[in-house]
Amino acid sequence: MIQPAGFFFFSFLGGFRPSCGLFSVRSFEEIPHTGRNSWVNLLRFWREDRFRHLHKHMERTFNSLGPIYREHVGTQSSVNIMLPSDISELFRSEGLHPRRMTLQPWATHRETRQHGKGVFLKNGEEWRADRLLLNKEVMMSEAVRRFIPLLDEVAQDFCHMMQTKVEREGRGERGKRSLTINPSPDLFRFALEASCHVLYGERIGLFSSSPSLESQKFIWAVERMLATTPPLLYLPHRLLLHLGAPLWTQHASAWDHIFTHAEERIQRGYQRLSHSQSRGPEGGGRYKGVLGQLMAKGQLSLELIKANITELMAGAVDTTAVPLQFALFELGRNPEVQQRVRQQVQESWAQAGGDPQKALQEAPLLKGTIRETLRLYPVGTTVQRYPVKDIVLQNYHIPAGTMVQACLYPLGRSAEVFEDPLRFDPGRWGKSREEGQRGGGTGFRSLAFGFGARQCVGRRIAENEMQLLLMHILLGFDLSVPSSEDIKTMCTLILMPETPPKITFTNFWCFSCGNQGSHPFFLLSSLCCSQKTTDSK
Repeated sequence: MIQPAGFFFFSFLGGFRPSCGLFSVRSFEEIPHTGRNSWVNLLRFWREDRFRHLHKHMERTFNSLGPIYREHVGTQSSVNIMLPSDISELFRSEGLHPRRMTLQPWATHRETRQHGKGVFLKNGEEWRADRLLLNKEVMMSEAVRRFIPLLDEVAQDFCHMMQTKVEREGRGERGKRSLTINPSPDLFRFALEASCHVLYGERIGLFSSSPSLESQKFIWAVERMLATTPPLLYLPHRLLLHLGAPLWTQHASAWDHIFTHAEERIQRGYQRLSHSQSRGPEGGGRYKGVLGQLMAKGQLSLELIKANITELMAGAVDTTAVPLQFALFELGRNPEVQQRVRQQVQESWAQAGGDPQKALQEAPLLKGTIRETLRLYPVGTTVQRYPVKDIVLQNYHIPAGTMVQACLYPLGRSAEVFEDPLRFDPGRWGKSREEGQRGGGTGFRSLAFGFGARQCVGRRIAENEMQLLLMHILLGFDLSVPSSEDIKTMCTLILMPETPPKITFTNFWCFSCGNQGSHPFFLLSSLCCSQKTTDSK
């Protein structure tokens, strides 16, 4: 956790505000740094395993050097910041076409394989034109209204699968059995099933007793791609490409498998759309997924549709499955918080009449749970921008075009920014408490999905996917943990647990029998006493 004592010293030297009238603006070279020789720094990163624990390295460095520092590692240079007031100043300088760090290993793979680039790898006017078209299908409220039922269907099926597993394999009284498991594999299957349902408009059957081996290979490929990306960011990857280095070969092979898998699904989607169009009006009406919407409108070329769908699919698995692991763990080790969220969910579900979107809107603690999880465990550890004009941060001059990183892990755990920062408290994101926050940049305390025009393009899918699953889990299960010790975390390209936490799921028997609520998958289950009573009549 960021210690305030060191910050008081740095406040005396330069102040917390972007500029300070008592002192002349200092030069860029005067910004505290971690060492001037980038290759020595890179060697130190390798020797001390800092790539694996980059988030902890950032936290330690802020503790040591203050709220701003420079770092030059291998081929990468950046200015790192973590206070909301500085982050606010940075985003005010991002321009019409915001730029974030290009993941050059990904771009090189696209170029060498002659694949198109999606919006994640584009900049400038080309990025903006494509992004505006994509927003209509994944970000706008009408798009959200269309795909929420698809996500809800998968979330309910996941819970039905889990209920059956607990009843068959768990211990305890029938109807209130408990099962302690590592839910990580099931959550990865859920994330891929849900994302494919939204992107392609079809289910892929990952909850069956014999899920597709190809889908599991896709998940492995995404994990390998993420794990090999960070070191390649700091190395001359084109040299590694020409040398055929194992690190590059593993990275490229992982992407090749991702593209092959996505290509097969895109081809099936294209065939379904063609078949639907050939049937005339009787083939229309049903939502065909993001792919079908983009193809039907014809505003993006097929190559660009493939590029963007592949990026969305590759980015939709780990980035939701991993935060869900953390969320279940925190709810399990904070039973009072869990009960408060569940009570609100039960009330909203009862009032919504089966409308999942309405149920989410009436349960703000669900959204708060996701925000709180991502505050403590941000999927991406940084958000980058290149200011289009010179700016002043912490009274230091930052030239236009400098890569500046907002470091989310130290931000989320800073006592300068959050009261009692290590406490899991979804209620801290309530409107009244947000308005009562002290200091500048209050709106820049939660940046897990980025900010502004360049925020995560899959944000609405991910937010609703995670909230819907948590909603149905809380309606159906009590959560606890066999160990409440803090989770040890590591960085690949995303923050994840070194060892996935185990969660104990305890089934609610059937809410019509007096247990705390009502949920449809229990009423459909042969285990439900109300169903058995009906059947016996």
